[in-house]
Amino acid sequence: MDPLDVQRLRDDLADFAEDVFGSLTRAGWRDRAVSYLQGLMIDGRRKSIQPMAGRLPGVHDQALNHFVTNSPWDVTPVRRRLAQRMDTAISPTAWAVDDTGWLKCGSASPGVARQYTGTAGKVTNCQTGVSVNLVTDVASCPADWRLFLPACWDPDTVEAGLEVTERRRRAGIPDEVRHREKWRLALDMIDEMTGWGLRAPLIVADAGYGDAAEFRHGLAARGLSYVVQVSMRVGVYPSETVRTTPPYQGVGLYPRPRYREPASSVKELVLAAGPGQARTVAWRTGSRVRAGAPVKMRSRFVFFRVRPAGRTLLAAHRDQDLPEAWLIAEWPPEQAEPIKYWLSNLPTTTPRRTLVRWAKLRWRIEHDYRELKTGLGLDHYEGRTWQGWHHHVTLVSAAHAFLTLHRLNPKATAPA
Repeated sequence: MDPLDVQRLRDDLADFAEDVFGSLTRAGWRDRAVSYLQGLMIDGRRKSIQPMAGRLPGVHDQALNHFVTNSPWDVTPVRRRLAQRMDTAISPTAWAVDDTGWLKCGSASPGVARQYTGTAGKVTNCQTGVSVNLVTDVASCPADWRLFLPACWDPDTVEAGLEVTERRRRAGIPDEVRHREKWRLALDMIDEMTGWGLRAPLIVADAGYGDAAEFRHGLAARGLSYVVQVSMRVGVYPSETVRTTPPYQGVGLYPRPRYREPASSVKELVLAAGPGQARTVAWRTGSRVRAGAPVKMRSRFVFFRVRPAGRTLLAAHRDQDLPEAWLIAEWPPEQAEPIKYWLSNLPTTTPRRTLVRWAKLRWRIEHDYRELKTGLGLDHYEGRTWQGWHHHVTLVSAAHAFLTLHRLNPKATAPA
């Protein structure tokens, strides 16, 4: 947006800020939040504090920097109000869990380490943030964030160096914050958002989360439905697998169920069935147009009822049958083998088209990350503090939410 567009939306932005930033009660904080949002939304190559302040009349970069980096305002009530407002506005089909990277040159920023990030497609020096987004086919927004701390930032781990305590002090990392796996951070956020009075209609995630049986079990234990991508190596039993039992050890003792045969990987199971089991499914209308009409997105898929295997699930369901799940495999006709796999605990009666549509819904979070980074400067923050990072991503989420609400308003005038 250019400065004139932002100026025309000044009254709407003031109303939005009064609602979302109502917890910022100190003098000047709400005004600086509005200035920061304006800086993020105005067109510009760089969305770090100094360039943004230079584009805003009457805004001093030191005041803006102090607000983001040092002011002790709490992000939780801001995120809670954002999530509640956007939940009402877009009626999400699902909550999407994913993570993205911030490429870094130095080692001082909190959580920075050599780790894999899809942002670069390789192991590199970066920070990683985990988010939960409210998503539909046409609208979405980030609702909560966590900054992932690798083990080398946790003084209780063997990976931590002697200087970790000083690094944490300089970065302002709270003492109680320790290394937690990304899937645990995702469950923490889901619990937090549930505590805000929201209810997840469905959880979608990529294989970085779906491969963790603990994550899938944690969702099921919370009574949540999920469709999560998994890698080809995840082990499953066909749903009709007959459990083997040891002989009775005495009168009145029931046999304990055991799955003695090794589980098959999802790839082995689908390949054994062959491409003849695949059926064509069209799940939604795409953005491409052919012969003047929008083109339906379609591919071929294989569907099985299975029982996901693994020590975590066996331990959680001791003396019981393993729970059933859907296995969905995308197998395009031009491919020699499937290209993607998903597991879902949705009911047996769920239509195949619905399973595919929800499996594919996770793409929306990639759209969010692209817009947050290229348009709103998500990865442009140059501060090196834990608090500053959380302030920045919260303000970027607020800017994204405001623009999403503006797009959804049928009476809104599109910016130039």
